[in-house]
Amino acid sequence: MVRRPPKVAIIGAGMSGLLMGIRLKRAGNERFRIYEKAPSLGGTWRENSYPGLTCDVPSHFYSYSFEPNPDWSRRFSPGPEILRYFERVARKYDLAPHIQYGTRITDAQHRDGRWHLQTDDGASFDADVVVSATGALHQWRMPEIDGLDEFEGAKFHSAAWDHSIPLEGRRIGVVGNGSSGVQMMSPLSKVASHLTLFQRTPQWIAPVGNRSYSEAQRMRVRRFPVIQRIARVYYKWMFETFSAAVVEPGKRRQSMANSCRKHLATVQDPELRRKLTPDYEPGCKRLIMSRNFYPTLQKENVDLVTEGIDHVEARGVVTRDGTLHELDVLVLATGFDTHAWGIENIVGPDGRSVKEVWADGTRAYRSVAIPGFPNFFMLVGPNSPIGNISLIDVSEVQADFIMKCIGLIEKGKVKEMAPSGEATAAFHAALLEAMKDTVWVTGCNSWYLDDQGIPNTWPWSAGKFHTDMRRPNLDDFVLRTA
Repeated sequence: MVRRPPKVAIIGAGMSGLLMGIRLKRAGNERFRIYEKAPSLGGTWRENSYPGLTCDVPSHFYSYSFEPNPDWSRRFSPGPEILRYFERVARKYDLAPHIQYGTRITDAQHRDGRWHLQTDDGASFDADVVVSATGALHQWRMPEIDGLDEFEGAKFHSAAWDHSIPLEGRRIGVVGNGSSGVQMMSPLSKVASHLTLFQRTPQWIAPVGNRSYSEAQRMRVRRFPVIQRIARVYYKWMFETFSAAVVEPGKRRQSMANSCRKHLATVQDPELRRKLTPDYEPGCKRLIMSRNFYPTLQKENVDLVTEGIDHVEARGVVTRDGTLHELDVLVLATGFDTHAWGIENIVGPDGRSVKEVWADGTRAYRSVAIPGFPNFFMLVGPNSPIGNISLIDVSEVQADFIMKCIGLIEKGKVKEMAPSGEATAAFHAALLEAMKDTVWVTGCNSWYLDDQGIPNTWPWSAGKFHTDMRRPNLDDFVLRTA
């Protein structure tokens, strides 16, 4: 009997969803469909388009290992360039026939040995395997500030930038100083008559420059691809060194901290430097890479406000000291709900949803699967190394793991597989123990932490992630063979 490849439904056409589609095609499986809620691909690189948008991972590492790009313009390339890269890759691997745009999966239930999915327009379909590639950066986090609707100027979230709003000569306020807020400060300062950053908590800034690549350099890389392979290996080593610094105390963590503190010392004004000094260890929150943030804050037309926001009124933001900061444009750079995985309505064969199973805390097996949900897998799921290494590297490792599981199904060795509750509990217990040595639990409130204060990250080295995810340990799974 000739076996057909299992039918696979992929939720999301961002970086990881496209990768999963490519992996399936290269394995000879054309029986997959990628369901994308938006009208185009790209995920976070489609959603975000604010001034200064860049990736905080070097481009030669933030690209598929099998699809290098010799034409990156900078060490940390701008968002539109990254989006064009993913669009180009999707065309090269002919993914368009497999992507269904404008389709939001509202419900997925496992019954009678298959997954039955439903969309927001009432359509339904089934699949043997479901892969969630929704990511963690897609649901905006809106600040709870009284009077936001009273503001009479332009107002928008950084992930929904309104490019129709003129910025030249305007009074602009930015709420939030995470990566998005920091990245937009320099370009906004060049056009605003006055720019105000409303800071709740100071951030540690790593002094990493963003050098540009000349046309001659790019031509050299095109002519000698080995240069790019060496660059990728170098940046991979650099990030694995960084990952060791955040997951275990020692010289590397101290070196990282010293670099951030020396960079902060370049701020000449002692009062401004005091306002910018965090009260937690470098790395506890995700480090921000920038050499121009501190110089930008020292410009005459830029203010840093650390007094808490009381409310917003028609003319601007009122802080708790009663000061009205008059504005024409208000940007909410307040990030995302990184614990809204977009899979809450996935329902297992016992009738329980992911939302119900996770009511007492997020639990996943090695970041890719959940007990009680057969043939359901996640890319960049809970406890992925999102604070350690390149997300593309993470996704490639996870996609390879998932492909091995799909291969077992295709070969008829198993019909259904899901991690056991015991294996998942053992993984979570080991995770909690290892988390005690990480910098993420040293005393700060970061977006890594879930409602129980547990970081949704990988508390071991990048090397261990690669080793542990090399192949599925079938002893950890509940298998159904017929």
